[in-house]
Amino acid sequence: MSFLSTYLIFIALIFANVTDILLTRANLETTQVHIVYMGEKQHDDVELITSNHHDLLSSVLGSRGASAESMIYSYRHGFSGFAAKLTESQARSISEIPGVVQVIPNHFYKVQTTRSWAYLGLSSSSPSNLLHETKLGEDVIIGVLDTGVWPESKSFNDEGIGPIPSRWKGFCQKGERFDPAKNCNKKLIGARFFFDGLQAALGEPFNSSKYNEYLSARDAVGHGTHTASTAGGSFVHNVCVRGLAYGTARGGAPHARLAMYKVVWNGLGTAADILKAFDEAIHDRVDVLSLSLGLTIPLYPEIDNRDLIYYGSFHAVANGITVVCSAGNSGPVAQTVLNVAPWVITVGASTIDRSFPTPIILGNNKTLMGQAMFFGKNTGFVGLIYKERAVFELPHRCESLSLNDTWVAGKVVLCFTLTYGQALSPALSNVLMAGGLGMIVASNPTRYLFEYAGMPFIFVNYNIGTQILDYFRSNRDPKVRLIASKTYIGKHAPTYVASFSSRGPNSLSPAILKPDVVAPGADILAAYTPGQGAENGYKFLSGTSMAAPHVSGIVALLKSLHPDWSPAAIKSALVTTAWTADTYSGEPILAEGDITRIADPFDFGGGLVNPNRARDPGLVYELGIEDYIQYLCSMGYDEIAINHLTQKAKSCPRMTTSVMDLNLPSITIPNLNNPVNLTRTVTNVGAISSEYKAIIKPPPGVSVVVKPDYLIFSPKIKKISFTVTISTTHQVTTKYYFGSLTWTDGLHKVRIPLSVRSEFSELVW
Repeated sequence: MSFLSTYLIFIALIFANVTDILLTRANLETTQVHIVYMGEKQHDDVELITSNHHDLLSSVLGSRGASAESMIYSYRHGFSGFAAKLTESQARSISEIPGVVQVIPNHFYKVQTTRSWAYLGLSSSSPSNLLHETKLGEDVIIGVLDTGVWPESKSFNDEGIGPIPSRWKGFCQKGERFDPAKNCNKKLIGARFFFDGLQAALGEPFNSSKYNEYLSARDAVGHGTHTASTAGGSFVHNVCVRGLAYGTARGGAPHARLAMYKVVWNGLGTAADILKAFDEAIHDRVDVLSLSLGLTIPLYPEIDNRDLIYYGSFHAVANGITVVCSAGNSGPVAQTVLNVAPWVITVGASTIDRSFPTPIILGNNKTLMGQAMFFGKNTGFVGLIYKERAVFELPHRCESLSLNDTWVAGKVVLCFTLTYGQALSPALSNVLMAGGLGMIVASNPTRYLFEYAGMPFIFVNYNIGTQILDYFRSNRDPKVRLIASKTYIGKHAPTYVASFSSRGPNSLSPAILKPDVVAPGADILAAYTPGQGAENGYKFLSGTSMAAPHVSGIVALLKSLHPDWSPAAIKSALVTTAWTADTYSGEPILAEGDITRIADPFDFGGGLVNPNRARDPGLVYELGIEDYIQYLCSMGYDEIAINHLTQKAKSCPRMTTSVMDLNLPSITIPNLNNPVNLTRTVTNVGAISSEYKAIIKPPPGVSVVVKPDYLIFSPKIKKISFTVTISTTHQVTTKYYFGSLTWTDGLHKVRIPLSVRSEFSELVW
């Protein structure tokens, strides 16, 4: 044997021993799901992409078999990458391989409901609105990332719906109690489930019985069924809950096709599963993606790998898919809005013109009105009780009621809470189990009636609560009678931004206005998993989770009418045409909170979505992927991290523009001191030859000058840029003040909100 042969064998043995040592060490380490992100795919051969992923993983794990056992997902449609179970040392090794952009640990996300469509002007009986111009959204596909779907619901029937669009590439996946041949149709054309990331995070096989789940796209909790039917549910007549909210249930685009991507299990979804759902939705060719998911504050930057909704939505928008996200339910606290990337549509929640007045008759025959969903029998006159506090004792709040409070037996309890009425179900349960007959709760404005549907649980404001308390204190034997709730629809139910809806300003990038718009999200009746308080498979829910699919349904209609519009154009149309006043009275939309006040852009963005005006906005503020990359550069983010997202060798130019120059349909200046010059560009999508003039309503103490203030469009001129110079006359640091800039040609009013805060650094604290 030659010296060279002996040497090579020696080296091979050393290498083998080193590999064995590394593998032994790896076996001693615990594994965790990691997402290996490789940026833009290099070609469209998905099988080759997956094979390359296995080759890369095998090079670290030692064999193709180990790779197959470790890999959870191969991302190969919208971008390239994979999710795999790795030790920390393996993850570090992979991160050093050329072509790997970054390696990201897996983490969790949480989920964030007949009348609402008519309220928004999309009545099915009107022959001239957006709904009918688009054939009810027949050719559009709405993707929903949520908790799954209950396919037997009448809201997913395909009666009157035409053939499945030929471009559809998705499918329905067989699973526990889900047979694609029976459960999918021309309405529900896609149903997938993604749980490998969650299973790996749990460290054990997923036991569907243990978690009260179905190992399939079937919805065990109702949330996904509710959001999907709100966005694109079919017509279902004679829907109500014990007589309340009687009418026809349907989605915004009732003939649109639905594709459910189940990513949330037992209340949680992992980043690996959500990113895989994005990847598959891009491949399947959906037009809209609706997400009622999110993390909580503090927010991660858009290039931070700990919030992969940013990553997935960026690639979806790059592929022409409009992504609609819920704003969060942490209102009315300021700076709590979530999902703030400028390329997504972020939706807050409003009320509609419906309420549920519930009479409270005192023993002196005085009638006061509360709000409830009480559809039981009238109580008759029964005892009223309120627990007074002793000297030096704190007040007894509603949430402190317990099973030991036997003094409630046979009586209706009056109590006060400093909350907005949420999470009082344990108190109600304790009262009823202790023999109580019901509760009258004095609270801040609440939109949580649905939590107590059917129960003798009535909300009143503090003023009415105090009136009832005065009656109690002045009578030896106080009595009260609770009457079942009724449904009221009409002009005396004004429009509010719901108290729970998360508010701006944007805590991540204050110059980017969020939310973008609001839509109905309070006490929404839609399809639900049978049982669980769902009357005949329909249930009331409140949340921005209910608002987002309203906008998704509208986006589907707009996409049907304008298939060539970009996601940015659609968002612009929604923002610039939104209502800022009540649809009946013309009075300003109000914002619920500790003190109810006139709503501003941090409550509702551009305003309440107006679908019929959005179909013909006149002008739009366009943006493309390069603009969003420029925004990331302007934010001063690490360029390597930006390159990771964009998969470019160099994303940022030497000279970056201001964040405030991003061509959004809004202008927000968080720290105005010296005059600021901004640029915006509008694209004409109306009459080819048209002329627009500027109407400026400056924020108080702020000067706004627009040049030019007159725009002339022609067959040769479709885009025009203008500058906006903003200066302050304030001499001290102020709060935000609000105004607007509107372009009008006499027919269209293209309005963007202005939000300006003067700041003098030496006075900031």
